[in-house]
Amino acid sequence: MKDALISVLETFGYPVRLQGSVNEEYPDSFFTFWNNDSSDACHYDNLTHAWVWEFTVYFYSIDPTVTNTVLEAARQLLQAVGWIMSGKGYDVASDEPTHTGRAIDVMYRQRRSEEDEIFGNADTTRW
Repeated sequence: MKDALISVLETFGYPVRLQGSVNEEYPDSFFTFWNNDSSDACHYDNLTHAWVWEFTVYFYSIDPTVTNTVLEAARQLLQAVGWIMSGKGYDVASDEPTHTGRAIDVMYRQRRSEEDEIFGNADTTRW
């Protein structure tokens, strides 16, 4: 699911990094993300049937207007492709005084059949 999240965020044309991994000078604007949890969501016949992936998506920019508008556009696109939103976001602190930040919490319910498709497991008919 990390790759799916990154793919959506990359469509905006800004760098996407794991939260806390920006070791160089901050780009003018960029996304970061953090996987908070990936809990089992459903069980059947002693097997996990689905998972709920929870992420926090951050956007930082030197322009506060860009910070707000890009994160809102990302929220709308993620929701359109099946991600579950937990509100419209919130302000976050930045390690650099030149940047402002906002974040949203997003979730995705991944079914076993989706995992089977990704890893090429043959028997997806049970699910």
